[in-house]
Amino acid sequence: MSAHCCDHETPKVDAIVNLGRYRKILWIALIVNAAMFLVEIGAGVQAGSLSLLADAVDFAGDALNYAVSLAVLASALAWRARAAMLKAVSMMGFGLYVLGAAVWSVLYGGVPQAMTMGAVALLALLANVAVAWMLYAFREGDANMRSVWLCSRNDAIGNVAVFMAALGVFGTGSAWPDLAVASLMAALALHGGWTVLRQARGELGEDSAKEDHHGHVH
Repeated sequence: MSAHCCDHETPKVDAIVNLGRYRKILWIALIVNAAMFLVEIGAGVQAGSLSLLADAVDFAGDALNYAVSLAVLASALAWRARAAMLKAVSMMGFGLYVLGAAVWSVLYGGVPQAMTMGAVALLALLANVAVAWMLYAFREGDANMRSVWLCSRNDAIGNVAVFMAALGVFGTGSAWPDLAVASLMAALALHGGWTVLRQARGELGEDSAKEDHHGHVH
């Protein structure tokens, strides 16, 4: 999203958003993501699935993101933009971690358990679709709100991909579908993080310009 778009959309959404409702949704999202992290980390280790472990790390990162969003929800735009930049860097870091883990798995990994992968992926999909549906109304807000929406959307896409990987592993008896999906999830994280980082930088520049303007006026 360009800086020009932000000039038009952010004030409008900030003016109409129901912060009380948004805060409640963030708390629900935080609890759901923390619970799913615990479920997926156990299932990923038990099943030997990189895509499940990647999704577990993603759930943990999202829970942290929601906590940060709650902390800065009523703060000035500049602080919310800085929080979004922190979250963007964490999203991109997750992407790089998964790519590295995929390379390691190619060299040393075994074939994961397809049935466990599929069952947990469906559970995770239900959780993420519910959160994404609740956050849909806030997808065009500032960079902080946008990062929360993008996390939920990417997670739902990732869960579908993990389920497809489970089918692929079951059908081929090979780990390659699992590795391919883990790499796809890494690409989504890198792209989403870069999108949020770019918008947050634009909002910080916009806020600095306003401060300069007010300083000159006084």
